[in-house]
Amino acid sequence: MARKSLILVSVAVLALVMAAPVWAADEIKIGVLYPLTGGAAAEGKELRDGAELAVEIINNAKPELSMAIAKNAGIKSLGGAKVKLIIQDHQGNPQLAADLAKKLIQDDKVVGLMGAYHSAVTKTVSAVAERFGVPMINESSTSPALTKEGYKWFWRTTPHDTTFTNDLYEFLDGLTKGKAKGVKAFDPKELLPIVSACEKTEWGANVDLAIKEIGKARAVPVQLSLLYAAKAPDLSSEVQSLLAPKPATMLFAGYGADAILMVKTLKSMKAQPKLIWGQNAGFESPEFLSALGDDVNGILTRTVFSPRVGQVKKVAAEVNGLYKAKTGRDLSGASARAFTATQTWAHILEKAGSTKPEALQKAANEIMIGPDELIVPWKGVKFATTGSDIGQNELGTGMIGQYQKGKDGKITLEIIYPFELATADLIYPFKGW
Repeated sequence: MARKSLILVSVAVLALVMAAPVWAADEIKIGVLYPLTGGAAAEGKELRDGAELAVEIINNAKPELSMAIAKNAGIKSLGGAKVKLIIQDHQGNPQLAADLAKKLIQDDKVVGLMGAYHSAVTKTVSAVAERFGVPMINESSTSPALTKEGYKWFWRTTPHDTTFTNDLYEFLDGLTKGKAKGVKAFDPKELLPIVSACEKTEWGANVDLAIKEIGKARAVPVQLSLLYAAKAPDLSSEVQSLLAPKPATMLFAGYGADAILMVKTLKSMKAQPKLIWGQNAGFESPEFLSALGDDVNGILTRTVFSPRVGQVKKVAAEVNGLYKAKTGRDLSGASARAFTATQTWAHILEKAGSTKPEALQKAANEIMIGPDELIVPWKGVKFATTGSDIGQNELGTGMIGQYQKGKDGKITLEIIYPFELATADLIYPFKGW
């Protein structure tokens, strides 16, 4: 009889164990690497704030929001486990970032990584993730080379510079055909000559290559392109060279201080192009607007987000409202991309139902997040598993914004491309300073 009772108890205990969640730890640690000090500190803090807002929504049910991550308090498939970000400052230093990534993996026992803004930094961190077999989601590094390595543990949610540069040339073509809001069709030769200047970094060199290659393929060649030393104390000689051909269109790629210095130098030399376009980064950093004020009026930048997106996407307006209440600022391209990458992490964890690397890898390769879930105007998140761009989100799209001074005196980043999403007439030609 005792033996029979023991068997019944054992069966009952086994049934309870089998019915229990596979994993029910209190928290899931993700290591995050951003530049919180140094030349890109403002951008790093934007990224941090975007990621932290996403975690607040993931960990605390907000059913009023129109997205899946807001429906559960934590990761439901993991017993309601909370997501914890362990954020480290890499200072824009690739070697420091690699060392910090190793520490996060070996000492902090993170289940995965996220970051790291600078493409040169992401390059070293992704190599560490690959070596340790730890998943890494990248939200904001746009060098196309990062997803050409064939890595099995690296995924990028943001579009890269090939996409963004294609957007640029699509915009230029549509502009001459009268597709831009408020501008009539005109002779394409009016936009020539085109010149470009990119900082000599992993990211800048790849932007320079994309601009030249895509321009050549579209029979819109760049007459003059140059690479300049990042964090240069003076750009006078570079600007003199750029202005020599009397350019109509000027294209730039530079981080914060370089972008500000470039515009100041253009102004001091009385440059009069018809278009100025920046490849995001410094041209969308918080200090770009605060340092230059009205001098940014009419300048274009590629981006993935503007508060104006809220006019066409309810969820973007909802999340932007939460972000503004938390930080006093609107979401930017940087904070919106960090939010989206953190959101993607939540979807991967939910789908995997495990924190084992192989389960997370499988979930990342199979994930499909629909456009209605996202605050950015993309077609969704779905990573390439074959071809030459392994780990790249195939559904990400870019935008081009233009800084415009409103009647209230405030500068707003208006959407001007895609043309169907335009929120204001394009200022063309650039009115100068």
